[in-house]
Amino acid sequence: MFKNESVCEEHYILCEGGAAMEYSLEGQALHTSPYVIQIEKLTASLKYLSRTFLQMEEKKKNFSNEEMKEMFELVKEKVCKDCDKCPWCWGENFVHTYQMGYEILSVVENFGIELNVETKRKLQQRCIKAPRFLREMLEVFQDAKQTMVWKSLIVQNREGCAMELDNFAEVAVNAARETERCIIRDEKLEKKLLAGLKKKGMRVLSATILVTEAGRYEIQVTARCWKDTCITLKDTARELARIVGRHMMPESDEAGVIGAEYSTIRFVEAANYFTMQGIARIGKGCEKISGDSFSMISLPGAREMVILSDGMGSGARACRESTMVIELLEELLEAGFPENAALQMINTALVMGREDIHYSTVDMCMFDLYSGKCKLTKAGASSTFIRMGDAVEHLSSSSLPLGVLHSIEVDTTSRQLTDGDYVVMVTDGVLDVLPVGEQDILLETIIQGTAAKNPKEMAHYILQQVLTWTGEKPVDDMTVLVVGLWKEGR
Repeated sequence: MFKNESVCEEHYILCEGGAAMEYSLEGQALHTSPYVIQIEKLTASLKYLSRTFLQMEEKKKNFSNEEMKEMFELVKEKVCKDCDKCPWCWGENFVHTYQMGYEILSVVENFGIELNVETKRKLQQRCIKAPRFLREMLEVFQDAKQTMVWKSLIVQNREGCAMELDNFAEVAVNAARETERCIIRDEKLEKKLLAGLKKKGMRVLSATILVTEAGRYEIQVTARCWKDTCITLKDTARELARIVGRHMMPESDEAGVIGAEYSTIRFVEAANYFTMQGIARIGKGCEKISGDSFSMISLPGAREMVILSDGMGSGARACRESTMVIELLEELLEAGFPENAALQMINTALVMGREDIHYSTVDMCMFDLYSGKCKLTKAGASSTFIRMGDAVEHLSSSSLPLGVLHSIEVDTTSRQLTDGDYVVMVTDGVLDVLPVGEQDILLETIIQGTAAKNPKEMAHYILQQVLTWTGEKPVDDMTVLVVGLWKEGR
């Protein structure tokens, strides 16, 4: 943080325009930005709505006494009202009739609709319309049970919505607070920045300086050039680097210029590492359509995310499922959702409103290009292999895929990588063709045995070795994704 010389020694201010949060030197907030206050009001409303959802009707597992009486009344109306023994069965002897009905439903609930011989014998002794009584009793019971299932599903869906409202509220308010914490105000640095860009022939409308939690600089500039001149983004980045004493670069890799029209460009501190990816895959039975999908996206803060998803089954249907999961993850991660929150939201979307299970595994690896760390997050995915020099480590998971249960647990682990290390991700079609109990060891040996340095060549080598081992057409979709990490400027 930079202390603002225009305030007293006991406080410092982070601000952007007129919005600011004032802090004591101990870090306690004294005044909160009106923008953050508004976001907090919005999220409080979402949390209130979430609590309201949870306080509504609870999920039922058993029928109440009133519901049981309603079922018996329906059976009585359909079967018994014209029977000569109805006054006696539902009058003087109604206790035994109810007991008989409860016994039938208990047997059906525990053992199915085929009653045992003893229960049938008791019913035939007590009811002259035993077959019809049993048939109507079962029909009424099944209808009531189906209604309970649908109500329970509605309650589950409502609970899922409540959970996602909480997640969204938490992400929104954290993002607002984090952005405000990052914005700094250093008048000397601002004047130096404005003067330096002016010498380059630029007119600056605004410049916002941010410092991330990791201490990395980000500068957002809205500017244009004078008259018919222009300046490249790379030249602008070099000037910013000279001013702030950090290696800066445009956030977008695209070549561009600042011209006569105002444009807003974001410059970030250059990363220490870069990645290269390679993929090899084949469909079940050598089909062209694979149920495995993958994505490689760049995220703010010099982060690279690699995602691999395996849809249930194979072919076009599995491809649709895994592609949908990948696309949803891209949207949520690029919007700033944490990995776990994004996975939970997608899981809820897959489970809600579906009678059949349609699951998809998710294997994610986040690379921090500043530090070289990678974070692996798995939901039902196969083992991931990390090659560091000549050593290979495999990381397995015991979590379930997305779309199976309403609430999910994911496996997360981190590793520190160095220059020339590789991360190898595979779908279960690759491991399942190898002998049971030896899959991880055999794949480790294959990865160790390759001399390839290019990730694409390494991925194709691994897949080819596995196919050669089996000597047959693939019995499932198979995908190998390799990511290599290298130090910048080596």
